[in-house]
Amino acid sequence: MIDVSRALRVATDTGEVRFGLREVRRAAKAKSAKIVVLASNCPPEAARALGDIRTLRFPGTNVDLGAACGVPFSVAAVAVLSPGESNILSA
Repeated sequence: MIDVSRALRVATDTGEVRFGLREVRRAAKAKSAKIVVLASNCPPEAARALGDIRTLRFPGTNVDLGAACGVPFSVAAVAVLSPGESNILSA
């Protein structure tokens, strides 16, 4: 079992990620997202709009997800386009 918080932080620092539902939907539509991480309080209908992109439920809230990514704002969803040195795709 990997540490999702740590893997997200590494992906944010070394890879390419997009924050927020609008950016996540755009990445899913373009088929550039490898995996999408959704906060526990992200509405379920948001996940349905992503199609067949692999999703992962983050155990914390959007505030916790933002903190895990190392950004100073709350984040409902994160799309990982390139994991960098992270092992997030093995989650």
